[in-house]
Amino acid sequence: MKPKNPVLTAVLNFFFIGLGYVYLGNKRLLGIGMTLAGFMLTYVELSIKDTNTQLYWLMFAGVFVLNSCLAIDGFQSAKNHQGTEA
Repeated sequence: MKPKNPVLTAVLNFFFIGLGYVYLGNKRLLGIGMTLAGFMLTYVELSIKDTNTQLYWLMFAGVFVLNSCLAIDGFQSAKNHQGTEA
C-alpha cells in the first residue's frame, strides 16, 4: 500500500469529518459515516445560526473541537502508517 500524506489526511479530516480515514484506506466505513454525519451537523449548525445564536456558537465550538481532534488523529495515523511501511 502506498504511503499517504499526513498533512492531506489532517486537512481532509478537519474540513470533511472522517474523509481523511477514507483517504487512508483504514476505517473506511467509519470515515464514510462520520462524513455523512458531519454534513448533517453542518446543516443543523447553519439552520440555527439566525434563530438561536447561543446554540449556534456552542455547536460551532463543538464541531471545531471535533474536527481538530480528528485532524490530529488522522495526521498521527498517517505518520504511523508510514513508519510501518519502511
